[in-house]
Amino acid sequence: MNQSLLDASKEYLVRYGGDVFPALFTSASGTIVRDSDGREYLDFTSGQMCATIGHNHPAIVQAVNRAGKKAFHFFSGMIPEVVVELAQTLAREWLPGEIKRSVFVNTGSEATEVALRMAKMYTGGYEILALGGSWHGITAGASSVSMASDRKGYGVPIPGVFIIPEPNSYRPYISGASEEEAALANLELALKMFDMQSTGRGAAIIVEPVISAGGVLVPPKSFMHALRRAANDRGMLLIFDEAQTAFGRIGARTGSEYFDVVPDIMTMSKTLGGGLPLAAVSTTAEIEDDLFAKKFAFYTSHVSDPLMAEVGLAVLDVIRKQDLVARAIEMGGYLRSRLDDLGQRYEVIGDIRGLGLLLGVELVTDRASRTPAHHLGAMTSQKCFENGLSMNIRRRPERGSVWRIAPPLTVSRGEIDQAVDILEKALRSSLDEIAASRAS
Repeated sequence: MNQSLLDASKEYLVRYGGDVFPALFTSASGTIVRDSDGREYLDFTSGQMCATIGHNHPAIVQAVNRAGKKAFHFFSGMIPEVVVELAQTLAREWLPGEIKRSVFVNTGSEATEVALRMAKMYTGGYEILALGGSWHGITAGASSVSMASDRKGYGVPIPGVFIIPEPNSYRPYISGASEEEAALANLELALKMFDMQSTGRGAAIIVEPVISAGGVLVPPKSFMHALRRAANDRGMLLIFDEAQTAFGRIGARTGSEYFDVVPDIMTMSKTLGGGLPLAAVSTTAEIEDDLFAKKFAFYTSHVSDPLMAEVGLAVLDVIRKQDLVARAIEMGGYLRSRLDDLGQRYEVIGDIRGLGLLLGVELVTDRASRTPAHHLGAMTSQKCFENGLSMNIRRRPERGSVWRIAPPLTVSRGEIDQAVDILEKALRSSLDEIAASRAS
């Protein structure tokens, strides 16, 4: 361990929240990350859900090298050829319906800001409907529509945001109804409340096709279609935040494709850059023409950077050539079967859900009460890490205790077996410790 650098990290770095690991990290490749002690860990969160094709994929390294021989950065008004190539590839191979025009920025938060500004300028409104449990970023506009993040202590949020209770089949807001009935009832009530409070200046409904930070919640398809109708009926735009669902992770090209719903604006980030900061916002020619006439602006130092466009093209090329969309279905099904086997043997596994290689495992004290097992989740996650498996767990009291499991799409069966074996070992050890402490 580089003790001097570890000490320096405590003296010189701002602590920005989330999990902090005991060592520093030095390198990564594929599904493996390495710390400064030389220990290796299976990364079953793909970094920050970003390393879609694995860490430091050779195609990404080559893309960075290509950019180094041409250009990393231009004046923002100088459009690089490679940026046009990326926009064309998205439009021809990935984007749904009439969505065809894209702008490229850096992060998911920034993409959300672009989308909200587009919607507000296009409609002339400012009111936004967002789902509970959502996470769209941490900048001003993005944080105002994010409900799974910490909202306290940062001042007055941007006004005009209204909430739709998120569909949650395991913890429904309306008991006694089917999953579909509860979700649609939530939406109907939320829309009635919005209509009562609205000033008639609706701008957009924003939604993650799979509500990841809220606990990997997959809405019924009928709910997503109802959102489309609700936006149309109110003259609002529908925004899909596909930071985690685009480019194959859920076993479809996009969440739009899976739910058979075409939004007006689509944001993409994490999975497009494959571990580097790249985000895109795409919309229709009709909307973009209107915005251009109104002098829409989102002019930053790194909009349309050629380096990131090279990387994005490389990521999409690997996904296509290696047929990783189909692989997400295959490996996701295998991972799900291994987790289902655990669920049959451990009462504390209350629910397993998700799509493709974006899965959630909810821990409870017992299945009858469905009380979130926060202590067990934290203890088991720590033991997983100690045994070489990195996973993300949601520990917010209102969101349950849910592991988010999202390995790279290139993960192997052997790596899945190894990860689930570590998970079971950690879970068994944690349960034994809790039982022993109660007995004493």
